[in-house]
Amino acid sequence: MKKLNDILDTITKPFMNLVPWLPRLALGIAFFFHGYGKLPAPFMMEEQHRMVTWFESIFMPMPELLVNMVIFGEMLAGIGIILGGIIGLFASQLGHLLTRISGLLVVIIMICALYIAHADWFTTLSTKFVTSEQMFLLVLGLFFAVRGNK
Repeated sequence: MKKLNDILDTITKPFMNLVPWLPRLALGIAFFFHGYGKLPAPFMMEEQHRMVTWFESIFMPMPELLVNMVIFGEMLAGIGIILGGIIGLFASQLGHLLTRISGLLVVIIMICALYIAHADWFTTLSTKFVTSEQMFLLVLGLFFAVRGNK
């Protein structure tokens, strides 16, 4: 067992500094593009209109404002997760703080999304939550909110 672990350590050692970037990039890019896909650009108006209409149908107050907050919150959280790591290479405390705040923003957005859009997942014996992209985004956000750059 030790010999196999030593061989694997030798093979993976050159990648050890890159590995922490994998979840950071995955979350940052995914969250940025979740927001970007809803931007009020001419080629994306249908997605934004669908979200505003849906918010109106569930009686959310100020649906246009809420949709824009979600859009920019998702984009800023995604950028912040990635920038927190980059800034952390030069200014460790600032990068650490930016990563944690961005992770917390991811958690807040995902809890709201789960509560608003997927509340039925928690009222039935459903496996949808534990097998969903939303759960992974929530967990990654929580990881960065708690751990930051450490």
